[in-house]
Amino acid sequence: MHKQPDLSTKRCFNHANRESVARCPDCARFFCRECVNDHNGRLLCADCLLEMSVSKEKQKPGILHMSLPPLRIGLGLLAAWLAFYLLATGLLTIPSTIHDGAIWHEQTTR
Repeated sequence: MHKQPDLSTKRCFNHANRESVARCPDCARFFCRECVNDHNGRLLCADCLLEMSVSKEKQKPGILHMSLPPLRIGLGLLAAWLAFYLLATGLLTIPSTIHDGAIWHEQTTR
């Protein structure tokens, strides 16, 4: 079993006179409190955090990501058309006697 190094015996990578309090999981160097940043629950050094942000900026959106907005618009229009089609179909199933008002006249004459 691999034993974790005692952080109090290690020194900060940037400040040799300070005790380390954390080890960066990306570069595996030790740092003091001032040299680490909390990012999504992980303590990262400034260099690794900068490298992570630069690499995210360099990533270009893929063809799938670029095609999502038009696809969503198309699906929205299809859903709207389907809703209106079903509404119109439902209205067409209403008997014509209701449209003519004949149903109301039958009830008042009785």
